[in-house]
Order: sequence, then C-alpha cells, then structure tokens
Amino acid sequence: MNLKADNALIGQVVANDNHAMQLALAEAHAAAAVGEVPVGAVIVRGGCIIATGRNASIAAHDPTAHAEVTALRAAAARLGNYRLEGCTLYVTLEPCAMCAGAMLHARLDRVVYAAPDPKTGAAGGVTNLFAEPRLNHRTLVQGGVLAGECAALLRNFFQSRRGNSSPLREDALRTPDSTFDDLPGYPWSPHYVSDLPALDGLRLHYLDEGAPDAPLSWLCLHGNPTWSYLYRHLIPVLAAAGHRVIAPDLIGFGKSDKPKKRRAHRFGWHRDVLLQLIERLDLRRVVLVVQGGGGLLGLTLPMVAPTRYHGLLAMNTLLATGEQPLPAGFLAWREMCVRKPAFDIARLLARDNPQISPAECAAYTAPFPDAGHRVATRAFPAMVAQRLDDEGAVLSRAARRFWREQWNGQSLLAVGAQDTALGEKAMRALHANIRGCPPLWVLPQTGHFTPERDGRQIAERALAHFCL
Repeated sequence: MNLKADNALIGQVVANDNHAMQLALAEAHAAAAVGEVPVGAVIVRGGCIIATGRNASIAAHDPTAHAEVTALRAAAARLGNYRLEGCTLYVTLEPCAMCAGAMLHARLDRVVYAAPDPKTGAAGGVTNLFAEPRLNHRTLVQGGVLAGECAALLRNFFQSRRGNSSPLREDALRTPDSTFDDLPGYPWSPHYVSDLPALDGLRLHYLDEGAPDAPLSWLCLHGNPTWSYLYRHLIPVLAAAGHRVIAPDLIGFGKSDKPKKRRAHRFGWHRDVLLQLIERLDLRRVVLVVQGGGGLLGLTLPMVAPTRYHGLLAMNTLLATGEQPLPAGFLAWREMCVRKPAFDIARLLARDNPQISPAECAAYTAPFPDAGHRVATRAFPAMVAQRLDDEGAVLSRAARRFWREQWNGQSLLAVGAQDTALGEKAMRALHANIRGCPPLWVLPQTGHFTPERDGRQIAERALAHFCL
C-alpha cells in the first residue's frame, strides 16, 4: 500500500546499503505514525528506487499487507513483470516466512534486512528459507544494516503501547498513559485489575472514588464509543455527597486493554468481567447507572445477586430481547459503524453536545490513537442481540422477567429526547418493564449521551431520589 507521498522516492538514486535502509526506515516511521507496526521497505534496481512499501495490515484489513509484500506488488506493477530479477529489497525487519516465500517467487537477486526477528524471522531467526537447498532459486541475504536504529523504532513503538511495565498480552494493545495527561475534568487516579478469571490477563481500568463503607455505591457503566470520561460530571457530585463511585472502562475502551481481534468481544464475556469486578470489589447498596450500550450489559447484572442492588438509574438504553425489531435509529447507527468504521468520535460527541469544548470532544478519542485500538468500537454494535437465540437476547429476556417480577429497589429512568437511536420510544418500552418505576424523566433538549449534557443535574436529582 503506497501513499502519494512515496512517489517522491521513485527514481531516487541510492548511494549504498545504508542509504537505502535509511529510506526504508523512513517508510517504517510513516507506518508507525498511523498505528501500524513500524516496518518499511524499498526496492532498488540499477541503483534507483523503483518501489516502496510499509506495513498496512490494520488499515487494509489484510494479513498479507506486510511492508515487503506491498513493495513487491508495487515493483511488479511498475515493471510489468512479477519476476524482479536484478532487484534488491531493503527492509527494516527480518522477513517472515510469508514474505521470504514471496521474495523467492519474485526471483530477487538480493535481500538486505536491518533488525533480526527471533520470533518469526525466516532468514535465520527461526528458520532460513533462503538457505533451503531444495528451492530452485538462490537469493543472497544480508542482515544487520542499521539494525540498532530499526530495532529501537520497533521497541519504542511497542513500549509506548504498553504504557507501563505491567504485562500486556500479545493479542492486545494498551493506550499509552501519556495520552490521558491533562484531560479536561478528569483528575482521578486510575485503578487496575488483571487477575479476574474472565480477564485472562487483560488489564481492566476503573475509577473508584469514595470510601468502601459509603452509604451508596454508584456503578457507572458507559457504552460505545465512550468510556468513563462520560461520567465526569456525575462523579464529583456523588462523591461530594459522601458516596462511592465506581466507573470501569469496558475492555476495549478507555484505559483498559484492547484486544486486537473482534471475536474477543462477546456479550457474555463482557458481562462476566463486570460480574467478577462487582464480586472482587464486594459492592453493596449499589445504584446501577447505565447509558447506551452500558445498559445492554448492565441491565442483565442485578438478577445474579439482587441483594447487592439498591437502585437503577438508566438513560437512553434498552433490553435487546430479540423479540422486536431494534429501533430504526439504532439500526442506522449500526449500519454507519459498518460503512465507516473509522467514524470521527470527537465529531459525533460535538454534534450530540454542541455545548462542550473541542478539548472535551477530543478527550473522548484519547483511548483510540489509531485504527488498531478501535476494534471494540467496530465490534460492539454487532453485539446487540437481534435474534431470539442470540446470547444477549436470552440473557435480556431473563433480565426482563427479573425487572418485571422480582425487582424491589428504587428506579429512575431519564431520556434525552433528541436521541434518534435510543430515544423516548425505546425508553418508554424499557420503563414499562421496570417494576414500580416512577414516570419517565424526559430531557427535551438532550441527545444520546445524557450524562455529558445533563450530568450534574442528573446526579443531583438521583441523590434526592435514591437517598430518601
């Protein structure tokens, strides 16, 4: 995958191997700048560059889009021949087996790589395909050119994603801590847990303000594409009243680890993580606070241990039981997420909440510095149950029976009437299933992200309602 900016390199004369590798390293830096693993490549023929490449697997949704393969494709297209005899390929990391095989098929004269790869290298790191005597082509291989610089780029890239020295699973990413520095209205210290059985080593972040023996514990669950930042207006009001507030970031969001694969995001698994967190913190007299997708999960929690819960505060959400069509506005939102997976989160928040500042809008994007960190924002809309046998639908029907027949706590339902996805119609349907619920509180000027616009007002009314 070559960008227009790469065209300036085509035809450039290279003085020696070091010079060519420096240009490959520039491609690696360009890959890192867009969140790809920083590997770059250039192909030289007759002393001139004929093609460049950089890792593009995330952007292209293509497991073969390694730097070497993208460079080989560009060179073959330029020459009009898939045989690249007389060419030398320079790459900043030892080729893997896939890339080594492609190089041999291309009949390259020579391959020069920088940093060795002891995990997947196929030029001596793990195996050496170039030395396989049964293959009918011989490509000369040389390693170690600018190895230190190229290895340092890779090392710094992965260290910045880990954010700190805590273990990080190889199949997950971690947004660097520095990304969250000086966010407006978010001064709280982080708390982490990684040893819950369901987490299997992933790290979950949560805010925990107030004493464990506080009169009430408010468990605030966000939806997609937000994170605990959504509750920054409620937290100080509730904490100032002497209460405890817990606001986790769901896995894939906020400061929590972000699995690289969409299949990691399953309704039941996310629910198990939350149930185990509640047990670990031994939360009592809980007011469950849910908005959007946080309600889809959260509304199925109290039936497991009803005595832990004192109240429900629900905003712009629903129980997806699979029995009725999902709201048209939500289906439109889900379709948009499919068509535009890299949708602008800051713009979305600004459109729904014109009163907030650009810095606050940007804070919502902080957990997602690139496409690789945004798997959860693409996966969550599809988790909303639509069929009777969907995992979430079965649990939601059981939850509906609980709310109708067994719920003995207090409830307060608020709806931003301007929400086109989960607005007043959806909330009235939910309200009809909550036993003993007072009339729906309609916020006529508010959109989907209710706590963002009216968080302080909601917190003050909730305190008066649940502390009677």
